[in-house]
Amino acid sequence: MKSDLTGKVSLVTGAARGIGQAIADRFAASGSIVFYTDIDLQGAERAAGRFAGCHALALDVTQAAQAEAAVQQVIDRCGHLDLLVNNAGVNTLEHRVPIDQFPKEEWDRLLSVDLTGLYLVSRAGARVMRRQGSGRIINIASIAGLVPLRLQCAFAAAKAGVVNLTRAMALELGPHGILVNGIAPGSTLTEGTRKLFYGEDGKFRDAAQRMLDHVPLGRPASTDEIAVAALFLADPENTYMNGHILVADGGWTAGYARDF
Repeated sequence: MKSDLTGKVSLVTGAARGIGQAIADRFAASGSIVFYTDIDLQGAERAAGRFAGCHALALDVTQAAQAEAAVQQVIDRCGHLDLLVNNAGVNTLEHRVPIDQFPKEEWDRLLSVDLTGLYLVSRAGARVMRRQGSGRIINIASIAGLVPLRLQCAFAAAKAGVVNLTRAMALELGPHGILVNGIAPGSTLTEGTRKLFYGEDGKFRDAAQRMLDHVPLGRPASTDEIAVAALFLADPENTYMNGHILVADGGWTAGYARDF
């Protein structure tokens, strides 16, 4: 997909690897000045260093002061913020258990990153965009926020929150020239899903094929396939989509999102 983001300034959270890096790369390749932000600053620096004019910032999205500081650094360097992608997120690798066995500390960890962190960065970015009278915010949700999956109560709750928060933000910010949309990926090939499903020593490797049997395309997405969806939402000519959750799941939820 071709899109001209020349002159646009972007901030992408969780951009050191995975979907976040793929989105940041797509934006950079399309001409945007991209701030790769991540709790892993060295990883963000490696990713950003591949593109001239891009930058890396340390950002723990659960810390309000860091969210405000990251956005301020963008403004200090570039004077404006056009595209904000809330991608930073975590899931549980060890605690795939029913709610009555799910540890509270793991619930708190997932909600603090996946939902509260998105709120904190969005709040900081929205203040700038309102002053500008323009901007795009793209939130990375999950099909688990649309059709809940078993043994993932915290992740499903957090991502359902992202879905409805995206819509609420669209209602509030649309009158100020800011478009807010989301993406709900299905299973995507990342470091995390390799550990769970797709690696030779994946914890649920034997169940991976049963899960993919419910995906009409028969495979997980690549991170770049999710990045293409983000590029579509960021395209300057895409001017009337607001409050939409774009599903990129290979058809998994066309029937129902049965897991394994």
